[in-house]
Amino acid sequence: MDHWKKVKRVMRYLQRTKDYMLTYRRSSHLEIVGYLDSDFAGCLDSRRSTSGYIFMLARGAISWKSVKQTLIASSTMEAEFIACYEVSNHGIWLRNFVTQLRIIDEIEKPLRINYDNKAAELYSKNNRSSSKSKHIDIKFLVVKERV
Repeated sequence: MDHWKKVKRVMRYLQRTKDYMLTYRRSSHLEIVGYLDSDFAGCLDSRRSTSGYIFMLARGAISWKSVKQTLIASSTMEAEFIACYEVSNHGIWLRNFVTQLRIIDEIEKPLRINYDNKAAELYSKNNRSSSKSKHIDIKFLVVKERV
């Protein structure tokens, strides 16, 4: 019965928001901008973190996602760093895709991704690793090259 209530709630939401739409504005400066956030061990059962992102172009959303991370992070910095890796992969793909469509001349580079974790930002810009960060998988160190 609880599932039925949730289905009805979703249906009411869809009915109420059926006139909502995405809007885009004309701009001479096209730039894909990403925003991301991640919680730390938000799932009470698995202790996995959840990451969410949105990419904007011409002040309108062009791609978004919220997903439970596949790894269990041992710190908020690691959770944000994992999220930043996944989002930077998607952002680069998205920029290349839009460029190959050839409907716009050029998209600004480098890719700009905004996130709210200073520890992950400092770690991505630091050339040294510490004993507290050695456990981060090698593939996530790709973010250092992209920053």
